[in-house]
Amino acid sequence: MQDINRIRDLREDSDKTQAQVAKELGYQTTTYARWEQGYHDIKLKDALNIAQYYNVSLDYLAGRTNNKKGGIK
Repeated sequence: MQDINRIRDLREDSDKTQAQVAKELGYQTTTYARWEQGYHDIKLKDALNIAQYYNVSLDYLAGRTNNKKGGIK
């Protein structure tokens, strides 16, 4: 579902570690790391949590738009 670079880039832009983001979202660090590395797909409910955390749209996470707030272009 997601563009793995988007998730990593959003985390890096926020100057946080995988462990910090995972803890704040209530996930295991290994789970978040595997999502970020593309080893596991993200379920919709988890993608929604990540999008809300970073204040971006699902379309942005999925790589369907470069507009963080949404709208396919």
